[in-house]
Formats: sequence, structure tokens, C-alpha cells
Amino acid sequence: MLETIIRFFQEGGVFMYPIALVLAIGLAIAVERYFYLSKAKRSNRHDFDRLLPLVGKRDYRSALEQANSSGTAMANMLAAGLSRLLNRQPRDEIETAMEEGLMEALPRLEKRTPYLATLANVSTLLGLLGTIIGLIAAFTAVANADPAEKANLLSQSISVAMNTTAFGLMAAIPLLLMNAVLQTKTNEIIDSFEMAGIKVMNVISGHEANKS
Repeated sequence: MLETIIRFFQEGGVFMYPIALVLAIGLAIAVERYFYLSKAKRSNRHDFDRLLPLVGKRDYRSALEQANSSGTAMANMLAAGLSRLLNRQPRDEIETAMEEGLMEALPRLEKRTPYLATLANVSTLLGLLGTIIGLIAAFTAVANADPAEKANLLSQSISVAMNTTAFGLMAAIPLLLMNAVLQTKTNEIIDSFEMAGIKVMNVISGHEANKS
């Protein structure tokens, strides 16, 4: 199996190396993003579960202090809203502050993930380019070959040239799948931010209703 892979790689020509480099870069980005998003999801959820009971008890100042000391994106978003609340600003100002906190977190959540789709396209195009150049070289070699050997030489050359297209697709498909997985995880985190903001505002609105 290993020998087959090595032979497949060697027969593909020089374009196999940039495709392998693109694949390696894409895998590195995917792994880093996966662990970052997984950690962000856990830490944000932990902070929300810790701060919501304090908001429910109307202990806004303690909630703000803990949010400021945490430093997660969820805590920063809630801290922005709680600071406006303690300054007795209206509901729309509180919501605007939390929306700003969400917008500040988005670039960090989406960072580098779009590169995966770009790298998938690059690997596919490199594979096609390698095949075209390989075919040009094959037909040039066949033109000067003995007529009895042309058919056999041409079939072998085309088979070798197709290796780059195959490898390009082999690199592109997992990169596209990983891009879809990371986009889904990112959207889940964004949805959790929006849901957290709605829950906090509903709790605050309930307190205001009880006062009146």
C-alpha cells in the first residue's frame, strides 16, 4: 500500500508537491480552527451558565464583575449590556451594546476558515494544470517516438498525467468537507450568542415588569 502511494506520488510529476503543500496548509488551518472553536464553545457556554443565575437574582454588579474578569467573547458581550443596564440606559441601548460585542467576536470566530474553500479550489486547479502540462509533454514525446510504440507510450503518459488531477481532487474534497464542518460550528456559536442575548434581555424585562 505504501509503495503504491509513493509510486503514485512520484509518477505525478512536479505538480504533486505544490498540491501536497496546499493540503498540508489546509489541514493545519482546519485542526487549529477546530480546536479553537471547540474551546470557544465550551468556555462561552460555561460563562453563560455562570452569569445567567446572577442576572436572574438581579445581582447585576456581581455579574458584571465576573464577566469583566473572564475575558471570553460571551462574557464581553454580556458585560457590555450589563454596563449599560447599570447606567440605567434604555433597552435598545443595552441590545445595541450586546450586538456590538457579538460583532467584535465574529472576526475571531471566522478567522482563516474561508481559506479552506480557496485552498480546495487551488488544489483542483493545480491538478488540472499539472495534467495539461503532462499531456503536452506526452504528445511532444509521442511525436518523435517509433510508430509501433506510440499507442503504448501515449497511454502510459496520459495515465501519469492524470495522477495530478486525481491528487488535486483528493486534496480538495476533504478540505471542502472540513470547511463545511467548521462553518457549522461557527454558526452554532453565533446562534448561541444571539440566544444568550435574548435570554438575558427577557430576564431583565421580567424584572422591569415586576417592578411596575
